Amino acid sequence: MAVSEQFDGGIETPQEESGTIDAAEDRQEAIEPADGSEIEEEYVPALVFGDDDERDPGLHERVLSEDLAWHGKIFDVNTLQVELPNGHRSRRDIVRHHGAAAIVALTESGKIALVRQYRTALDRVTVELPAGKLDPGEDPEECARRELHEETGFIAHRMRYLTTIASSCGFSDELIHIYMATQLEFDQACPDDDEFLNVDLVPLSELIDAVLDGKIQDAKTVVGALACDAISHRL
Repeated sequence: MAVSEQFDGGIETPQEESGTIDAAEDRQEAIEPADGSEIEEEYVPALVFGDDDERDPGLHERVLSEDLAWHGKIFDVNTLQVELPNGHRSRRDIVRHHGAAAIVALTESGKIALVRQYRTALDRVTVELPAGKLDPGEDPEECARRELHEETGFIAHRMRYLTTIASSCGFSDELIHIYMATQLEFDQACPDDDEFLNVDLVPLSELIDAVLDGKIQDAKTVVGALACDAISHRL
């Protein structure tokens, strides 16, 4: 494993000048459905979380059966028979996964640790945040600390939870818990025997530009980078 830059210490998250965003909540716009009908006032745009809207129970599917279709090293695939809201039946093939943790490791100089790794599914090398799967019952933060050290050699003296994403909720229950690691100390990396990767230290601003230009496509890296950037502007 090669690290592109020597790390010289760890600190708190750097502070940057805050930007100003116009509040959209003070402005409500009318919405016209495609059929020209009117929308009741209660449907004026507002964020209501999933299963919190009074209409959401009518969208639920009822699971009638679930059977193991395939067992793998990292995940299983189960076949579910479900009853739809209209009473009809359908099939769902679902990936069952223990989940994962990803880490935005931020150095004193405002650089992010990224790993370069060949991904067979895409047949190319990707640039990603360090990450790894949870062991059954493992605490996500402990997983984040372990994976950060194994893949990059960094030990985080401060770990802060950022967010959790559903990597592909249309067919998988995998959740990726994303953390920000600061106050970093460099040790020796120890990747798994089947892991081959290199580590780069990239300025946060450069990573954000790459994300916004569509050059970084890995979902956890996109979300982690944008979350880190948003937090740095609020400090």
